[in-house]
Amino acid sequence: MAADRNQQALRDNCRADSESDSYRPPLKLGVVRQQLAQQYISTANAPMSISVIVPAYNEERYIGETLNHLNRAKDYLLKRKGMSTEIIVVDNDGTDSTASIALSSGAKVIKESQQNIARARNVGAKGASGSLLVFIDADVIVPESLLWRISEAMKDEGCVGGAVDTIYQPRKLWLKAYLQVWRLFGKLAGMAQGATQFCRGDIYARLCGYDETMYMGEDVDFYRRLKRFAKRHHARVCFIQEIQVIPSTRRFDRWSFWRTLVWTNPLFIIIFRRRKGPWKEWYRTIAR
Repeated sequence: MAADRNQQALRDNCRADSESDSYRPPLKLGVVRQQLAQQYISTANAPMSISVIVPAYNEERYIGETLNHLNRAKDYLLKRKGMSTEIIVVDNDGTDSTASIALSSGAKVIKESQQNIARARNVGAKGASGSLLVFIDADVIVPESLLWRISEAMKDEGCVGGAVDTIYQPRKLWLKAYLQVWRLFGKLAGMAQGATQFCRGDIYARLCGYDETMYMGEDVDFYRRLKRFAKRHHARVCFIQEIQVIPSTRRFDRWSFWRTLVWTNPLFIIIFRRRKGPWKEWYRTIAR
């Protein structure tokens, strides 16, 4: 019970840091990065380095291609700027060969037995050494210039983090049109999914990472809190649109029209995001 109360208090403090006007007065540019969370060692004055964190649960059919593209992006960044990158795969209690594939691809593998994508992201961040954290889903194809483009955006000291545009390529035409509508709506609403998000390590610590009480929508919630933090501290987030990442649409391709409408409905997600049951497709059923 005491541990639960401590965890709740920590979440409350983090929420206050990102959402409350009265918790801490607005800071000027450059000052934010000097007032760091105690649990994170600042690398603000050190050369930028990147840690890519990939949460994965039974992704043996997709993780190899994802890591191949990430390694190309890693090499591209190294050639262009001489910047180092580590890739971390968090094996979230999987039972297939995801971990061995990740190791053979040169990634660092961290095991996490508690199934929760927010927790997997946070565990990966805890084991990261980079000053810039990049979170990428295990079934996403990224362009070669991805990490270079993110590093270019983060040269601006006023940028605390951001996201990269996402484009879906499903087989069904109606589904492609439907997802395109939601993509445009998300842009207009200032939302960003977690297919590829990034954040300075010290700012991530100030926000206490992703909310582990959520089983779905933790990425949209994190981006919302990041934007609020930036606004209150006279900084900004960077949404990169000139390149896109491509997530797998394997679940959508199998679903019926009505199921797609329900499971992508923001109201449904908000109501059930803290319950594991409705999201067994992500946590127990392996989508092919």
